[in-house]
Amino acid sequence: MNACRRILVIRLGALGDFILSFAPFAAIRAHHPEARITLLTTSPFAELARRAPWFDAVEIDSRPAPWDLPALLRLRRQLRGFDLVYDLQTSDRSSRYFRLAGAPRWSGIAAGCALPHANPARDDMHSLERQREQLEMAGVTTFPAPCLGWLTEPPFPGLPERAALVVPGASPNRPAKRWPIAHYAKLAMHLAERGFSPVVIGSAAEAPLARAIPAAMDLTGRTTIAQLAAIAARAALAVGNDTGPMHLAAAVGCPSVVLFSAASDPALTAPRMPGGGWPTVLRVPDLADLTVERVAGAIL
Repeated sequence: MNACRRILVIRLGALGDFILSFAPFAAIRAHHPEARITLLTTSPFAELARRAPWFDAVEIDSRPAPWDLPALLRLRRQLRGFDLVYDLQTSDRSSRYFRLAGAPRWSGIAAGCALPHANPARDDMHSLERQREQLEMAGVTTFPAPCLGWLTEPPFPGLPERAALVVPGASPNRPAKRWPIAHYAKLAMHLAERGFSPVVIGSAAEAPLARAIPAAMDLTGRTTIAQLAAIAARAALAVGNDTGPMHLAAAVGCPSVVLFSAASDPALTAPRMPGGGWPTVLRVPDLADLTVERVAGAIL
């Protein structure tokens, strides 16, 4: 199978899921060193993917509506002409692409595909192990640790010494995934008293959260994804909710404490460290009940 000349990899998002696919991306490239590998992703991750060493081309999925015929025809052209497709998204949407692509050799869960991930318990596996098993069932045998030097250089200018990254945001549609902002403000003061320099990171939409943490430097909305990785690679620690930047911090080896409520299951979706190790995970049913003292204790 590694003689395939044209390969498509599908990974659409979100950020945490995309980062958890770094190891599968590296494995696919190692298994097909001479192939032309194209990634189909969504626009937020296109720039990052183009910098990565695993792909020769990046295509953007506009996620067309079923009634948008011109957009569907464009997507059909994007999906055609490949010898093999690795669907790492394995969603209902990406599985429908199997027929749109002309039913090529396909690794995923699409009905009738040649290389199915035939494990009925796949939904009970962490994303990292689930994707690895999917690739093993498709014949991939080499799983090198992904090198992320391309992601963490150059250094982000102006980062203070002993930076402690604070990540108070998460999906705005899932407020139960957020530790109360007042707790983050107290934690930042606690860190500053112990010689750390708290730095809030996140999207521009999370700037109001940063303003509620006066003891911290505010970088919300001022960095690209790659710059966040460069920051995390040089930070002393990171603490935050179950959200994309915490996946990035863990992936580049930043000591991390990740806060989970009952809204998500770390056994399935937690960030992972280089080599697959686990960060420190604190989980309570309701994050409002998680004390600043307990989080500070986990950090120190």
